[in-house]
Amino acid sequence: MIVDTRKTLPGLRALQKYAVATGGARNHRMALGDGILIKDNHIKLLGDDEISLIEVLARARANGRHSLRIEVEVESLAELEQALAGGADVVMLDNMDVDTMRQAVEVNGGKAVLEASGGVDLASVRAIAETEVDLISVGVLTHSAPALDLSLRIL
Repeated sequence: MIVDTRKTLPGLRALQKYAVATGGARNHRMALGDGILIKDNHIKLLGDDEISLIEVLARARANGRHSLRIEVEVESLAELEQALAGGADVVMLDNMDVDTMRQAVEVNGGKAVLEASGGVDLASVRAIAETEVDLISVGVLTHSAPALDLSLRIL
């Protein structure tokens, strides 16, 4: 399934998200509060180089609303294994090559929703889909969609 990202033009988020859904893709989330997304920068901000991804997930689960899904961005299979051990609901495979994504699907074994992200374009999307990840996020759907040249002519 193709999903958009939160990267939208200021003031146009609702319209851009509507356009994505109307075009047949799905919306990832509307705002930061729609889920917990843990990225490498968030872990670094904790200021503890020894903290594990498993501990970060435990803290997020303990402090977040019970109804929020927790998504973790990973860049390697080792990080994927930690995210799964920590109980992540969704794991974003950030800028992984297709072979590594295929391995990630095997390692995951259906435990979490897998989302491929980063560098997705028309040339790569089929190969990514063939890895059998659950979601493919495509930022270009909102942040780089071409504008339609419209004009109003009064005759």
